[in-house]
Amino acid sequence: MSIKILSVLGIFVTLCAAVWLPNRSSVSTMPAELPSNSDKTDPDNPVELGAVHWLRDLNKGKALAESSGKPLLILFQEVPGCSNCTQFGATTLSHPLIVEAIESLFVPVCIYNNKGGNDAAALERFKEPAWNNPVVRIVRADYSDLTPRVADFRASWRLVAAMVRALDQAGKETPKYLELLDEELRSRAAGLETATFKMYCFWTGEGTFGDIPGVIETSPGYQDGNEVVRVTFDPTRVTREALAERTQPKGFSACSKNEGFRNDREPKYYLSKTNYRFIPMTSLQACRANSLVGRNQSPEDLLSARQIALLEKIKALPSQNWQNMIGRNDLIKAWAEVHKH
Repeated sequence: MSIKILSVLGIFVTLCAAVWLPNRSSVSTMPAELPSNSDKTDPDNPVELGAVHWLRDLNKGKALAESSGKPLLILFQEVPGCSNCTQFGATTLSHPLIVEAIESLFVPVCIYNNKGGNDAAALERFKEPAWNNPVVRIVRADYSDLTPRVADFRASWRLVAAMVRALDQAGKETPKYLELLDEELRSRAAGLETATFKMYCFWTGEGTFGDIPGVIETSPGYQDGNEVVRVTFDPTRVTREALAERTQPKGFSACSKNEGFRNDREPKYYLSKTNYRFIPMTSLQACRANSLVGRNQSPEDLLSARQIALLEKIKALPSQNWQNMIGRNDLIKAWAEVHKH
């Protein structure tokens, strides 16, 4: 398709969007077409781009990748886009840890796949189709692929897995927070199982289970008059039998059923007694952090640079009305709330 035809179609879709698309002024007032000399997207991104600050010039992205040594992470996205495009932006590209990884470990560049000019030229350079669902390419500064193109936009784990693989291929270290996110998202996509264990103290139990590889989530509570911990785990990494065998020396025993469980009001007890309780974390991060704090060890190696910066802010402003973020599974909402301070 020629650039001229793309430009005409782009104008047509923009006019149609103005008539038929619902009002998204609450999300963004940014126009669909950016000036050709724009280095980055407007801070108030259209929903299709999520919360990432993208470069909009491929040549400038290439130059930055060359000077920084970082790989290029290129998003080919339709703006205004269909529900697939907006969903990808509102979920995967708005997850705070994914946003941080993209912005800090890569050079992010966004190419609109329904525009002409430099965008159409970039599509041609990578042989990407116009008017397509979201596609991510992670490449070296010479545009050679570090990973296969990520065309499945329905699951966040595929993008995270591609980032981890790209960093490995580029000879760069993957931060622990991104490793944990990769593990958790892969495990949830593959399917988790649940087992309940009774013990003399569920604070000790939660700290013990939270450190076992394959355990993704723990919850302390009561069942049949006993203190118990409900353990959610990846059966491809650890089995119910292995969990029982590993914790039997501590006096833990598996319950015959999971029904009747009632949550305790103080999950992640060790973590809840520290400033770490105010930091939004993934379930796996919180499990590991709680276990480390229970052994009087720092969990900061598990956190991202932005999570640590937030921790320093909390320490510096103890009088602020910080909210407990333990158990807040929607990290996008939790991150937005904590940054209102």
